[in-house]
Amino acid sequence: MNVLFQWSRTAALLVLLPSAWATAQEYDCLVEARNTVEIRSPVEGLIEDVPVRRGDSVRKGQVVVQMESGPERAALALAQSRATMQGPIKGAESRLDFAAKKEDRAVELYKQNFVSAGALDEAVTQRQLAESELKEARENVRLSELEVRRAEELLKLRVIRSPFNGVVVERYMSNGEFATANVKNPILKLAEIDPLHVEVVLPATVYNRIRRGETATVTPEAPGGRYTATVTLVDRVIDAASGTFGVRLELPNPNLAIPAGAKCRVRFKH
Repeated sequence: MNVLFQWSRTAALLVLLPSAWATAQEYDCLVEARNTVEIRSPVEGLIEDVPVRRGDSVRKGQVVVQMESGPERAALALAQSRATMQGPIKGAESRLDFAAKKEDRAVELYKQNFVSAGALDEAVTQRQLAESELKEARENVRLSELEVRRAEELLKLRVIRSPFNGVVVERYMSNGEFATANVKNPILKLAEIDPLHVEVVLPATVYNRIRRGETATVTPEAPGGRYTATVTLVDRVIDAASGTFGVRLELPNPNLAIPAGAKCRVRFKH
């Protein structure tokens, strides 16, 4: 639940009372980041590089943390080498070709009574063994290809990318520090601030007047100005103790001019 809705309902009621800058159609609100995440490492290891700093803008998919990955890179190279080895397959194919020809000769000689049934059985068995060897060689290649995929996935765990377009709120760890998957030890904190969320608590008396999709005017304390936001969420439950409900609006912020955490005023068209 967002910070605004962690207020006590008593505080929420006070917000709804007229103030020196509020009118009957204007309410206090709070601008929040659309999404805030703390970046942690999925594996334990030394941090090789954190190429971003506090306040930097990041793009979705951009590398924000690089863990040391020497063993993982070596394992991937080994798996790739094994997956591209054609020697065992070509050797098995040659043995199968030789065994098949030997079997054909044995069949012809057996028909002419030049070899015994035992000799024919031996030729057939050699051909079958050669087929099994070729099958095993091809299966080993497929296993090597799967090992390549596994090594690639393990290597990906060593590279942490931003999950969205946003900004670096805080950097907790630096190059050379030891990172763990412990929830108490984040490396970075990122916030998505385009679009922003505007949270407001309204009295139950206006519940039927607020609809998803309608627009409202938002005036943040910083940097000032008036902006148009769209209602995206209206709580389905009214708090009986305070007689209030929550509303969320989406506020475009393409230039990142509006900071998350700013107090604001919102005016609905009713």
